[in-house]
Amino acid sequence: MKKLFGTDGVRGIANVYPMTAEMAMQIGRAAAYIFRNGKRRHRIVIGKDTRLSGYMLENALVAGICSMGVDVLQVGPLPTPGIANITSSMRADAGVVISASHNPFEDNGIKFFSRDGFKLPDDVELMMEELIFSKRIDDFRPTAKEVGKAYRIDDAAGRYVVFLKGAFPKDLDLSGLKIVLDCANGAAYKVAPAVFEELGAEVIAIGVKPNGTNINAGCGSLHPEVMSAAVKEYGADLGIALDGDADRVIFVDEYGSVVDGDRIMAICATHMMKQGILNQNTLVATVMSNMGLEIALNRAGGHVVRTAVGDRYVVEEMQKNGYNLGGEQSGHMIFLDHNTTGDGILSALQVLAIMQRYDKRLSELAMVMTPLPQVLVNVRLAQRSDIMQVPEIASLVRDVEEKLKGEGRVLIRYSGTEPLLRIMLEGPDERLINDWANQIASTVSGALGGNE
Repeated sequence: MKKLFGTDGVRGIANVYPMTAEMAMQIGRAAAYIFRNGKRRHRIVIGKDTRLSGYMLENALVAGICSMGVDVLQVGPLPTPGIANITSSMRADAGVVISASHNPFEDNGIKFFSRDGFKLPDDVELMMEELIFSKRIDDFRPTAKEVGKAYRIDDAAGRYVVFLKGAFPKDLDLSGLKIVLDCANGAAYKVAPAVFEELGAEVIAIGVKPNGTNINAGCGSLHPEVMSAAVKEYGADLGIALDGDADRVIFVDEYGSVVDGDRIMAICATHMMKQGILNQNTLVATVMSNMGLEIALNRAGGHVVRTAVGDRYVVEEMQKNGYNLGGEQSGHMIFLDHNTTGDGILSALQVLAIMQRYDKRLSELAMVMTPLPQVLVNVRLAQRSDIMQVPEIASLVRDVEEKLKGEGRVLIRYSGTEPLLRIMLEGPDERLINDWANQIASTVSGALGGNE
């Protein structure tokens, strides 16, 4: 069992264990030790989002890495996928992202990329934890000229902008499109507007004034109602909302209606099948994706493979079996022909290219999929336990599954980033599944002392 790392790195309240400066330094030391793989000078890239605590954690990580004789390349605020791209393009030994993604500003996190731009597998994270808790590298301390040095990479944002524009078809541009772009006061506040404007779009940018505490605060992909209102106000063609580290994206169409990750995947997957470029006519999604996505892909001659929740598991399945498109309902999309991890800006460009190629509005494209009604209820629990071992919970879940008669499903899982139990139901009758979801949540709360 991992003690520090969750589904997406180490995460928690900044300056509270494990997200302390002391632990960040130990994580930096362990990472540097692991990624040293020869006698040459080693380098690790560090980037971050716009959280106030990023300065504290960055300096601690730099100190830890340099204390192990490894150099640091600091790129400042940059989207998570941008750091993955810079890591691989500069042939660095690893990349580190200081971000808690869509979480509020008081949280922060640390996650890693290997030299090829992919997230670390579980065994490497376990190795890092073993080095930290065993203290067996405490006495490994290079001295004199062997101590690491930190450098600033001032043109990292420009490099990433060039990379993103290169992922857009060269025979197309975005002229004629008016786009509302919500950058969540996060890591993409500079690069995202530049990309869409340089490709010819008229951009109405919101969420581009970070102050260290307003990241994800009533804006970004968690609050699409903000860009929806702006789309209506400005008469825009669509809205694009990123999260704090810009690895996910949510759209609204010209009417202000939300187009989530499932519909985005349906649009892109069916288009790629028509072009003959969707490997094995297969899309990789997680267990949270709506059954309507499978129906849409099946109708088009493709199929969906499901994984556990977390974009790292989607990528692992894609790598293992040679698939090139995958993602999550939350808006993480991985276009493996272009990048190694979820990239909100790149994903948006793929959708915009389809719109421009066929001269269709987003609302028209979104009709490729009809989602089943889906309800999600969260229960906050202090401790994790096997809820299906609690008789009254297990009995109620079985009863609901029988009533759905194969026309829906019940999915209960713990969040990988928060102390929450997520109860998700799908079925043809929204009122019924909402009632059943709340019944299950109440039963869990009564049995395990949770708060809905």
